[in-house]
Amino acid sequence: MIKHAQISDVKIAAELALLLWPDNVLEDFILNMKSCITGENSVIFLAIDADQAIGFAQCQLRTDYVEGTDSSPVGYLEGLFVLDNYRQQGIARTLVEACEKWALTKGCTEFASDCELDNTDSLKMHLKLGFTEANRIICFTKKLKE
Repeated sequence: MIKHAQISDVKIAAELALLLWPDNVLEDFILNMKSCITGENSVIFLAIDADQAIGFAQCQLRTDYVEGTDSSPVGYLEGLFVLDNYRQQGIARTLVEACEKWALTKGCTEFASDCELDNTDSLKMHLKLGFTEANRIICFTKKLKE
Protein backbone atom coordinates (compact mmCIF):
# COMPACT_ATOMS: atom_id res chain seq x y z
CA MET A 1 0.00 0.00 0.00
CA ILE A 2 1.19 3.53 -0.78
CA LYS A 3 0.37 6.21 1.76
CA HIS A 4 0.63 9.98 1.49
CA ALA A 5 2.79 10.74 4.56
CA GLN A 6 1.27 12.80 7.33
CA ILE A 7 2.94 14.77 10.10
CA SER A 8 2.67 11.70 12.36
CA ASP A 9 4.91 9.87 9.86
CA VAL A 10 7.81 12.34 10.08
CA LYS A 11 10.15 10.15 12.13
CA ILE A 12 9.63 7.00 10.07
CA ALA A 13 10.18 8.95 6.83
CA ALA A 14 13.35 10.45 8.31
CA GLU A 15 14.63 7.02 9.35
CA LEU A 16 14.13 5.70 5.80
CA ALA A 17 15.86 8.78 4.37
CA LEU A 18 18.81 8.09 6.66
CA LEU A 19 19.12 4.62 5.13
CA LEU A 20 19.34 6.24 1.68
CA TRP A 21 21.67 9.05 2.72
CA PRO A 22 23.63 7.62 5.72
CA ASP A 23 26.14 10.48 5.92
CA ASN A 24 23.47 12.71 7.47
CA VAL A 25 21.88 13.16 10.88
CA LEU A 26 18.42 11.89 11.85
CA GLU A 27 17.43 15.18 13.51
CA ASP A 28 18.16 17.08 10.27
CA PHE A 29 16.04 14.63 8.29
CA ILE A 30 13.20 14.98 10.78
CA LEU A 31 13.17 18.73 10.11
CA ASN A 32 13.45 18.17 6.36
CA MET A 33 10.67 15.59 6.25
CA LYS A 34 8.42 17.78 8.37
CA SER A 35 8.95 20.61 5.90
CA CYS A 36 8.25 18.31 2.93
CA ILE A 37 5.11 16.85 4.47
CA THR A 38 3.65 20.21 5.42
CA GLY A 39 4.82 22.08 2.31
CA GLU A 40 2.51 22.91 -0.56
CA ASN A 41 5.11 22.11 -3.21
CA SER A 42 6.52 18.86 -1.84
CA VAL A 43 5.29 15.44 -0.83
CA ILE A 44 6.45 12.23 0.82
CA PHE A 45 4.90 8.88 -0.03
CA LEU A 46 5.44 5.80 2.11
CA ALA A 47 5.20 2.18 1.01
CA ILE A 48 3.60 0.13 3.79
CA ASP A 49 3.56 -3.63 4.32
CA ALA A 50 1.87 -5.10 7.41
CA ASP A 51 1.87 -1.71 9.16
CA GLN A 52 5.63 -1.28 8.56
CA ALA A 53 7.10 1.44 6.34
CA ILE A 54 9.28 -0.36 3.79
CA GLY A 55 10.10 2.49 1.43
CA PHE A 56 9.60 6.15 0.63
CA ALA A 57 9.64 8.62 -2.20
CA GLN A 58 10.25 12.33 -1.79
CA CYS A 59 9.24 14.66 -4.56
CA GLN A 60 8.82 18.36 -5.02
CA LEU A 61 8.14 21.01 -7.59
CA ARG A 62 11.15 22.71 -9.14
CA THR A 63 10.73 26.05 -10.82
CA ASP A 64 14.42 26.61 -11.55
CA TYR A 65 15.94 25.11 -14.69
CA VAL A 66 15.83 21.32 -14.69
CA GLU A 67 18.27 19.65 -17.08
CA GLY A 68 16.53 18.29 -20.19
CA THR A 69 13.14 19.90 -19.53
CA ASP A 70 11.39 22.84 -21.15
CA SER A 71 8.51 23.56 -18.79
CA SER A 72 7.96 24.86 -15.29
CA PRO A 73 7.18 23.71 -12.72
CA VAL A 74 8.70 20.25 -13.05
CA GLY A 75 7.92 17.41 -10.68
CA TYR A 76 11.23 16.21 -9.30
CA LEU A 77 12.03 12.91 -7.61
CA GLU A 78 14.38 13.96 -4.82
CA GLY A 79 14.73 10.58 -3.15
CA LEU A 80 13.55 7.01 -3.52
CA PHE A 81 14.33 4.08 -1.24
CA VAL A 82 12.97 0.58 -0.68
CA LEU A 83 14.30 -1.81 1.97
CA ASP A 84 16.55 -4.50 0.47
CA ASN A 85 14.24 -7.47 1.05
CA TYR A 86 11.34 -5.66 -0.67
CA ARG A 87 13.19 -4.73 -3.86
CA GLN A 88 12.37 -6.11 -7.31
CA GLN A 89 8.66 -6.26 -6.42
CA GLY A 90 7.45 -3.09 -8.16
CA ILE A 91 7.37 -0.98 -5.01
CA ALA A 92 9.72 1.69 -6.35
CA ARG A 93 7.62 1.89 -9.52
CA THR A 94 4.44 2.35 -7.48
CA LEU A 95 6.07 5.06 -5.34
CA VAL A 96 7.27 6.92 -8.45
CA GLU A 97 3.83 6.60 -10.06
CA ALA A 98 2.31 8.20 -6.94
CA CYS A 99 4.80 11.07 -7.28
CA GLU A 100 4.00 11.47 -10.97
CA LYS A 101 0.26 11.61 -10.27
CA TRP A 102 0.88 14.21 -7.56
CA ALA A 103 2.99 16.28 -9.99
CA LEU A 104 0.17 16.17 -12.55
CA THR A 105 -2.24 17.59 -9.97
CA LYS A 106 0.23 20.45 -9.46
CA GLY A 107 0.15 21.33 -13.17
CA CYS A 108 3.38 19.62 -14.22
CA THR A 109 3.81 18.21 -17.71
CA GLU A 110 7.29 16.82 -17.01
CA PHE A 111 8.89 14.76 -14.26
CA ALA A 112 12.64 14.50 -13.64
CA SER A 113 15.26 13.04 -11.33
CA ASP A 114 19.01 12.57 -11.08
CA CYS A 115 21.69 10.26 -9.75
CA GLU A 116 25.43 10.32 -9.27
CA LEU A 117 27.52 9.35 -12.31
CA ASP A 118 28.87 6.22 -10.62
CA ASN A 119 25.53 5.04 -9.19
CA THR A 120 24.83 2.34 -11.78
CA ASP A 121 22.02 0.77 -9.71
CA SER A 122 20.14 4.06 -9.65
CA LEU A 123 20.75 4.60 -13.36
CA LYS A 124 19.34 1.15 -14.18
CA MET A 125 16.33 1.75 -11.96
CA HIS A 126 15.59 5.14 -13.54
CA LEU A 127 15.78 3.69 -17.04
CA LYS A 128 13.57 0.76 -16.02
CA LEU A 129 10.99 3.23 -14.66
CA GLY A 130 10.79 5.03 -18.00
CA PHE A 131 13.15 7.95 -17.42
CA THR A 132 15.34 9.03 -20.33
CA GLU A 133 18.88 10.19 -19.68
CA ALA A 134 19.04 13.92 -20.42
CA ASN A 135 22.70 14.73 -19.85
CA ARG A 136 25.83 13.84 -17.92
CA ILE A 137 27.73 16.52 -16.07
CA ILE A 138 30.57 16.92 -13.66
CA CYS A 139 30.10 19.74 -11.19
CA PHE A 140 32.98 21.80 -9.85
CA THR A 141 33.45 23.93 -6.75
CA LYS A 142 36.24 26.18 -5.61
CA LYS A 143 36.83 27.91 -2.29
CA LEU A 144 37.22 31.66 -2.61
CA LYS A 145 40.09 33.45 -0.91
CA GLU A 146 39.93 37.05 0.12
